[in-house]
Amino acid sequence: MAQGNHLMSRPINSVSLTKRMLLGGGIAFLLIGFFLFQVKNPNPEWGSLWMVRPMIIVPLAGSVGGLVFYFLDYVSYQGGWRKPVAYAASFIIYIFGLWIGTVLGLVGTLWD
Repeated sequence: MAQGNHLMSRPINSVSLTKRMLLGGGIAFLLIGFFLFQVKNPNPEWGSLWMVRPMIIVPLAGSVGGLVFYFLDYVSYQGGWRKPVAYAASFIIYIFGLWIGTVLGLVGTLWD
């Protein structure tokens, strides 16, 4: 008897997915906003809308981190050692994605 892949056959709960993506994006938005609004005298070479790119890219990276957490949450329901590994992997992937999003958002301005 062939076993199917039960991980991919589960339906996507759009409400839970949306909540996790909004939470991940919201955390990222608050973090990047904290750093950006501390800049009192930005370099005139950056232009007047220099904050727009990081305020879009970093929350998008945070939302993708929430998406990864949602999909890895299915692994945590299997119990045992998989639960802490899934949560640790989700956290590491979120932090890594947030860092990469911050670098991509701030390159050419605050990230030189």
